[in-house]
Amino acid sequence: MAWRANLSRGVKEIRFLFCQSSLASAPAREFVKKNYGDIKARNPSLPVLIRECSGVEPQLWARYDMGVERCVRLDGLTEAQIDSKLEELAKAGGSIKSK
Repeated sequence: MAWRANLSRGVKEIRFLFCQSSLASAPAREFVKKNYGDIKARNPSLPVLIRECSGVEPQLWARYDMGVERCVRLDGLTEAQIDSKLEELAKAGGSIKSK
């Protein structure tokens, strides 16, 4: 998980959206509970926003330079798969920045 230390180099903001009570959002809620502290400790200046809304489909958003945003749907993913998706978004930030 060394990539987490470089998360803020290509990503300007991370947003998690999920429902407070739905089963579909349970893995996303658990991921945030278990990993928020580590992500913030490694990237203290990176905004990590948690948005809860009743009935919303779980999503992960990344904002990059020039206002570019990418979204990944988290419905049906495990915590490990969510971590993998976050890594993919982090690595995509490097390619956006180099354009």
